[in-house]
Amino acid sequence: MWVTMTSWWLPLLAAPFAGSLLFVLVRRLPREVPDLWGRSRCETCGHALAPWELVPIASFAIQRGRCRACGSLISPDHLAAEFLAVLIAAAVAATGADGMQLWAGCALGWTLLALGWIDSEHFLLPDALTLPLIVAGLTEAWWDVPEALADRAIGAIAGYVVFRLLAWGYRWVRKREGLGHGDAKLLAASGAWLGTLPLPTTVLLAALIGLRLALLARVRGATLSAATALPFGPSLAIATFAMWLLRTWLG
Repeated sequence: MWVTMTSWWLPLLAAPFAGSLLFVLVRRLPREVPDLWGRSRCETCGHALAPWELVPIASFAIQRGRCRACGSLISPDHLAAEFLAVLIAAAVAATGADGMQLWAGCALGWTLLALGWIDSEHFLLPDALTLPLIVAGLTEAWWDVPEALADRAIGAIAGYVVFRLLAWGYRWVRKREGLGHGDAKLLAASGAWLGTLPLPTTVLLAALIGLRLALLARVRGATLSAATALPFGPSLAIATFAMWLLRTWLG
């Protein structure tokens, strides 16, 4: 019982810290900050944050969402990232995953969160996250379900090739870019984690999520047209994680 409870609670305890680190990636990766893991500072005054100012959720609450040095508001996105990381860990735990599968699912969800967030703001899916995610999916298969490794590898290759073909076809028909290399690499990561068979459903689900998000944006006053660029990464990230949760829950 102690082992089971420990394995269940540890990812939840680690989740806020993971969310905090992921938010650093979200802020710094697109800007190509040289010192990616350098000391955290206030984005307004440059005040170097002390360790007690970096405790996830608690520091934000104690400081009432303001920098201790200059009093400027701290972006609530920091808090959102930490809470979302906790929700991801809770969702993985709810599937009944345990041991390595539990941690692997959390790592997948947290990385997808960072990728979807970055793409929504910068139309960018960094290789620094997509490529390790492909390797991690294949490694997880080799370690946990070696009999599925070949299917996962085929899924990764198929995901990349299919999206590159779709991108080529879109460019040929519309005479402009539609899907980028990052989208293809993210679908390759989906194949590496899910295998070949779930890929069509994952793409369809991502398309439906993307349509829903576009409709919500329009309801909120955004002007959309056939030429409006919309990031596909967030939708694909949500769909991939949802499919992983479903597959794990069904066993």
